[in-house]
Amino acid sequence: MNLALQRSELRDLAERVMAGERLSEADGLRLLETTDLHALGALANTMRQRKVGNRASYIVNRYINYSNYCILSCQFCAFARKKRDADGFELTVEQMLEKARQALSVGVTELHIVGGLHPSLPFSHYVGFLKALKALDARLQLKCFTAIEILHLAWLAKKTVPETLAELKAAGLDSLTGGGAEIFRKEIRSQIARGKESAEEYLEVHRTWHRMGGRSTCTMLYGHLETRADRIDHLRRLRELQDETHGFTGFIALPYQPENNGIPVEHAPTGFESLRTIAASRLFLDNFDHITAYWVGLGTKLSQVALSYGADDLHGTILEEHIFHMAGASSPQGRTESDMVKAIREAGFEPVQRNTFYEPLRIWETEKPSEVTTPVAA
Repeated sequence: MNLALQRSELRDLAERVMAGERLSEADGLRLLETTDLHALGALANTMRQRKVGNRASYIVNRYINYSNYCILSCQFCAFARKKRDADGFELTVEQMLEKARQALSVGVTELHIVGGLHPSLPFSHYVGFLKALKALDARLQLKCFTAIEILHLAWLAKKTVPETLAELKAAGLDSLTGGGAEIFRKEIRSQIARGKESAEEYLEVHRTWHRMGGRSTCTMLYGHLETRADRIDHLRRLRELQDETHGFTGFIALPYQPENNGIPVEHAPTGFESLRTIAASRLFLDNFDHITAYWVGLGTKLSQVALSYGADDLHGTILEEHIFHMAGASSPQGRTESDMVKAIREAGFEPVQRNTFYEPLRIWETEKPSEVTTPVAA
C-alpha cells in the first residue's frame, strides 16, 4: 500500500478492496464523499492495474444518429425535436450507407447508432438499415439502440422484447448501447426524464439481451439533481445485473451538460467530481473489467487524467457527435486515431485499439497510426 493510502481516511477500505472484499453501498458513499482524491485515485489505479495492466484502449468508430425526432420530451434532453421544429432531421437509409462507406474507408470497425423515438418510421425500416449496413462489410460491428428504443421498436413490431431483439440480431445487431440509463432512482428519474422507461425496464432489456448471448455497455448520467446516494444505488443495480448475466462489457459515467434544457442546473460537474465518480465506479463495480472516460463529455485533457483514476478506455474516434454537443459540450466532434494514441501515450499508458467487445485488435508500440484515420466530412 502506498504512502497516500496508508495516511488516508480510506485506509480501511483500501485494505478490504485489495484483499478482494466487496464494498457495500455505505462504503461506496464514503468514496463519493471523500475529499482525499489523491488516495482515492491511487486505490482506483491499483485496481485498474490489476484488471488490465498498463494498457488503455480506444475504438475506431463512427456515430450515426439516424433522427432526432422523438415522441418523448425528457426534461434534460437537448437533442430531441418534434416534426414541427426547423432543426429536426431524419437520415435516409442511403444517407446512412454513405456515412458508413466513408467510415469504412478510414478503418472504422464499429458504427454506434441511436436516435429519438421516431413517431412514424415502421419497424421494417430499422431491420432494413441494419441489413443494409451489415451487407457493406460483414466485419463491421453494429452497436445500436438504447433500451427505450428497443421497447419502442417492440411496440412498433407488436412483438415481445425477446422476439424484437432476436429479429434485430438476425438483421445484424451486434451489441446494444448503454445509453438511457440516466439515474435509476424513481424520484429523480421522474424529474429529468418523465415518460421514459423505468429502471426495471432498462435493466430487463439488457438482461434479456445478455441471456440471448448478447453484450452491451451501461451508463450513468451524473451531476444534475441526483445525490451521491442515488449514484451508488444506480451502481449497485448495475453490479447486481452483472453478477447475474456477466453481459456488460464496460461502464461509462456521463457528466451532465446543463445547457439547452429544462433542468435547473447551472454548471457541469467539476473535474474533481468527475474523477471521484470514475474512481469510485472502478472500486464499486468490482465485476466490470472496463471503465470508460468519455472524452466527449470530459474533454481530452481530463480524460487523460482519468486514466490514472480508474479508467482504462477513452471510447472512440466518433467522427460526428450530436447529443452532447447539442447539450452544450465544447469538445471536438471527433478525433483521429492518431489523436487517441497520442493522448494515451502522453498519459503514460500503452495504447490498444479494441473492438466493440473491448477485445484488442492492435497493441501499439512505437509506430504511429496511419494518417488515413483523419475524420471524413460529416
